[in-house]
Amino acid sequence: MQLKPIDQQVVIIVGASSGIGRETALRFAQQGAKVVVSARSESGLQSLIEEIHQSGGEATAITADVSHFEQVQAIADKTIATYGRMDTWVHASAATVFSLFDQMTPKEFKRVIDVSLMGQVYGAMAALPHLKQEGRGALIHVSSMEGRRALPFQSAYSAAKHGMEGFLESLRVELAHEKWPISVTSIKPAVINTPFYDKGRTKLGVKPTGIPPYYQPGLVADAILYTAEHPTRDFIVGDVGRILDVAQRLSPGLVDSLLLLAGFPLQKTEQLKSEDAPNNLYEPVPEHDKVTGEFDHLVVPSLTDWFDRHPVAKNSLIAGSVIGVAALAWLATPLFQDTRV
Repeated sequence: MQLKPIDQQVVIIVGASSGIGRETALRFAQQGAKVVVSARSESGLQSLIEEIHQSGGEATAITADVSHFEQVQAIADKTIATYGRMDTWVHASAATVFSLFDQMTPKEFKRVIDVSLMGQVYGAMAALPHLKQEGRGALIHVSSMEGRRALPFQSAYSAAKHGMEGFLESLRVELAHEKWPISVTSIKPAVINTPFYDKGRTKLGVKPTGIPPYYQPGLVADAILYTAEHPTRDFIVGDVGRILDVAQRLSPGLVDSLLLLAGFPLQKTEQLKSEDAPNNLYEPVPEHDKVTGEFDHLVVPSLTDWFDRHPVAKNSLIAGSVIGVAALAWLATPLFQDTRV
């Protein structure tokens, strides 16, 4: 399966007014892609379009709420009407409520599922017919490490991300069975420094936070741009995400114990915040239409992401390590030989 170079692509980014989506749209435009951006926030999209145009990029915006299929379909329709095709669909929109499960209402839980799971499903439904008509392309869905390991205070969001992983696995096999050269990627970020924690509804009494460390949104954008050119099944963003993935596979009970100790206190700041404070569960919050959040002081670099984007170097390192271990074992053999006469 071969995907087009980015500078030859028409790319849709859904959930583009802030955070990962906004940074990703800027990166695609900088590399020469024609970009269609969508979100609920008209002001966020307008400022994004202006920023792209000022840097010489080409972009079109359409306001949409992803919980309504007709509005998601309109994103695809406008893309085809404007550019005649689409090559990559990136879906990054999400909403959440930080709360103990028994303090959430059915309406709140359903809204998180409608945006964070069904919105992703609607995106794939709208994009697939056009990608099939083009004969190739990429579906890139921004999931979360919570699709691998759920966290307390985030039952609805974790359920949505687990559901997304099941949906993508099924879709990926169906497309392979029908021999469609369409790449289906799940991007699984660890904790990212976006306005996500500023915009989410909270019932914790305080402003929520991710369990540190944080990574910058640009790291996720790097992964998305890489998978837009290189078919990839899963891409975990952040060293801690990879550690969590291994720990969950080896011992879910151990991760339970760690979260009992750290998962509750480390998701709360000391900043008071009521559940009635502005949040993006049902309406956009324009003041947070920006790329980064307020946790720069907790951001760390990630080393393993670079290797995943450079598989030749990664394989060379692995091969070199194996050879090194084998050489050490060979050199050490005489030390352990039986010297008895």
